[in-house]
Amino acid sequence: MRALDRKLLRDLAALKSQAFAVALVMACGLAMMIMTRSLILSLASTRDAYYRDYRFGDIFAALKRAPNSVAAELAAIPGVSVAQTGIALQATLDLPDMAQPATGLFQSLPERGELRLNRLYLRRGHMLAGRGTTGEVLVGEAFAEAHGLNPGDHITAVLYGRQQTFRIAGIVLAPEFVFEAPPGAALPDHRTYGVFWLPYKELATASNLYDAFNNVVVSLAPGARAEAVIAAVDRILQPYGGRGAYGRDTHPSHTRLRDEIRILQGLSIGFPLVFLGVAAFMTNAVMGRQITLQREQIAMLKACGFYNRAIAWHYLKFAVAIVAVGTLIGTAAGIGLGHLLVDMYHLFFRFPQLEFHLAKSVLLAAVAVSALAAFVGVAGAVRRAVRLPPAEAMRPEPPARFRPAVIERLGFGRRFSASFRMALRNIERRPVRSLLTAVALALATGILIVPSALRDGINYVLDYQWDLVQRQTVYVSLIEPGPPQALADLRNLPGVILAEPVRAAAVELRAGNLHRRLGLLGYPVHATLNRVLNARDEEIVLPAHALVLSAKLAEVLGVRPGDLLTVQVLEGRRRTFALPVAALSQDFAGTAAFLQLDGLNRLLGDGDRITGAYLSVEGAQWPAFLAALKKAPQIANTVVKSAIRDSFRDTTAQSIGLIQKLYLTFATIVAFGIVYNSARISLSERQRELATLRVVGFTRAEVGAVLVGELVILTAVAVPVGLLLGSGFAAVIIATVNTEFVRLPVILTPFNYAFAVLVIVVATALSALFATRRLGQLDLVGVLKARD
Repeated sequence: MRALDRKLLRDLAALKSQAFAVALVMACGLAMMIMTRSLILSLASTRDAYYRDYRFGDIFAALKRAPNSVAAELAAIPGVSVAQTGIALQATLDLPDMAQPATGLFQSLPERGELRLNRLYLRRGHMLAGRGTTGEVLVGEAFAEAHGLNPGDHITAVLYGRQQTFRIAGIVLAPEFVFEAPPGAALPDHRTYGVFWLPYKELATASNLYDAFNNVVVSLAPGARAEAVIAAVDRILQPYGGRGAYGRDTHPSHTRLRDEIRILQGLSIGFPLVFLGVAAFMTNAVMGRQITLQREQIAMLKACGFYNRAIAWHYLKFAVAIVAVGTLIGTAAGIGLGHLLVDMYHLFFRFPQLEFHLAKSVLLAAVAVSALAAFVGVAGAVRRAVRLPPAEAMRPEPPARFRPAVIERLGFGRRFSASFRMALRNIERRPVRSLLTAVALALATGILIVPSALRDGINYVLDYQWDLVQRQTVYVSLIEPGPPQALADLRNLPGVILAEPVRAAAVELRAGNLHRRLGLLGYPVHATLNRVLNARDEEIVLPAHALVLSAKLAEVLGVRPGDLLTVQVLEGRRRTFALPVAALSQDFAGTAAFLQLDGLNRLLGDGDRITGAYLSVEGAQWPAFLAALKKAPQIANTVVKSAIRDSFRDTTAQSIGLIQKLYLTFATIVAFGIVYNSARISLSERQRELATLRVVGFTRAEVGAVLVGELVILTAVAVPVGLLLGSGFAAVIIATVNTEFVRLPVILTPFNYAFAVLVIVVATALSALFATRRLGQLDLVGVLKARD
């Protein structure tokens, strides 16, 4: 082993705790980077293979009713590879393990052959052998797992007013339901919503759609333009009540999966950058002090014939050792956490098989990024080492010029202890080092704000969305738009205290080249059960001739209050009209557009109609209400508010909460590492000075107060800056996890700030305790020996 390598091992042994602290901070950043990039690879590669093997469609359309002969017209559209038609309808489910009714989306299987698009993957049981009336059904896996259903079990559904019982033949998956949520809903609820498949004949007979279809899936030929095919599909289906075709890029399941990958892409950049930036700073601080302490050793090495290149490489190896340890720990942690999150993704996304795939290329990138961070941190210190002339290096570093502290020059010095004044003098004598230490402490404080902001955002959404905005007990929708008498029927259900009508119409909102398809909601003028609030939590009075948009929808469409939107109705008479944007509402789940109920009915031109109602139900009458609801043939869908809240808590909140816990753990490690390193560096820099104080008669407590006082002063200055910095971090990082489906507000509570301060105070106290213990172990004679 060469002499410089032996010296390197001794240096590493002497600074093992500081080097390990830097490596640990680096490992936190690398673990986040490896975990997120590998999860992106796992989700994207699994999605692409699943879509390809099971032939996920490219274009989708729903309509009222069209004869099967129209399918040939769809197949003849230029650019269409396969056009598959079928039946899809919603039905109420009566489940023995649930008092409330659930909703099932029933889809048809072809009378002859297999599905050509959106093919099914059989998880358990068997496919339907025949295509006649079999009395058997296939069930989506998410719903089956939520209710413990197995092949051979029975399930009861009300199909167009007729109650039927089916035997479950198999549990299946479909590429169009990777993310399985009710139509128009931002969140899944597997207990109250499921997907089923029946033979075409059986479903057509139940829905009076024999020799007809109401659902279309199209795949494109290579090189075909989706926009042209969508326009052709709309043109053909318009006479049959077509509700507007749309591409895969706006398919609810696909967009939810795409957004999750986009969130991971943001997290794979933001978190690692913060942690690796802190690691670079810590490396610079450690190596800068190490080179300062080894001035004489550097001079001796140069005098003995070592070239600058060899000395520079010797100190760079220190950074290499940190990178190696950090990479090993970070890789192991990233892989372990990746497996943990893949298991969590089974709550959201249903694939035949989803496994964690380590992105091997990211390992090389991780090593490169961490090495770059370490080398950037050490470059300045190494440059000073190689430029140091041997003759100058042989002399001890000249002491800093004595100067009274600011408080002493202002005449307030006698009010403070000698230890405190010495701490202030040392800070002022080394302004650059003091500034860098304060910056590190501010970063340590700031990164602790983010995880608490994520947690507080989740809690705020739970309270705001499902208490302040939604005050109903349940929402029920009708199979077909009904007259005002339908609301009276709902009011007469057991336990109903209040009922407010709703009308939803499928529309496309267009602003220039930007457009979105959604349900335009018509509410009474002063709705009290499901309110429309602005950003100040004030109720918005819905206008009759102008739109109220959710703030996120306005952002997506690039409009503001006062701008005009083109509204194309995708049902009924398919009218098109222009409406101004009157105001923006605040919500955190999905996007929405609102209009006064009477105004919406006038625009649609088909009389006073409703499509559902929000109901407030007396708690004591809840079982009787649910029993009556199951027997109501006109009910298509039931959404219980408490079930949606629980779904958010069990899925989205749980996933964000897991990320929050990971980040909190990493942030705490980084905070302790920064404070600990700052104390160690300060102690190593001032050993001679502190030993001198001990020799001239200062007690250990007084000497410790000098060291601890400096750290406390810098911490007191850095913490307020860190709180401001952390607020910015929280705003940026939370923006990366917000999507059209689910959003979190930036909530910064006093408890959040107090927690960050507490962690820094505890870290400072422990570091100070360690430093004062080390003071008692100083070799006073050895430290005070004169250096020749």
